[in-house]
Amino acid sequence: MPSDAGPPEVSDPAGDVRLGAFGRWLARERELRGLGRDEVARATRLAPGVVEALEGGDRQRLPPRAYAVGTLRSYAAAVGLDADEVVLRWEEAVAGAPVEPGRPGRPVGRVVAAAATAVVLALAALALALLR
Repeated sequence: MPSDAGPPEVSDPAGDVRLGAFGRWLARERELRGLGRDEVARATRLAPGVVEALEGGDRQRLPPRAYAVGTLRSYAAAVGLDADEVVLRWEEAVAGAPVEPGRPGRPVGRVVAAAATAVVLALAALALALLR
């Protein structure tokens, strides 16, 4: 008889190991800076359980991807880490993407932001030229 519980949850032991290693890296970086979890939770205004889930690599307690990126950026700012590096490491841990030595990659968001800034500056220069 079929169950109404929905599809079984897919387990990714290798992904869990990578996410656990990522969480331990976050915790170690925080500790190296002499910060406690509670201090980071207060500084980021994240629930202490979320900070614990990040550092524990607990996939079940992490926020959805759209929120996780912002959460990781807040964590990075509070701890003094490069936000892009933290997000990149997290994405590698979650997706299991191999890291190419010597090429950390460039987050798409930065490229889009730079292009948008260039467009805005060009439009402003054009507007100034037309007003003269």
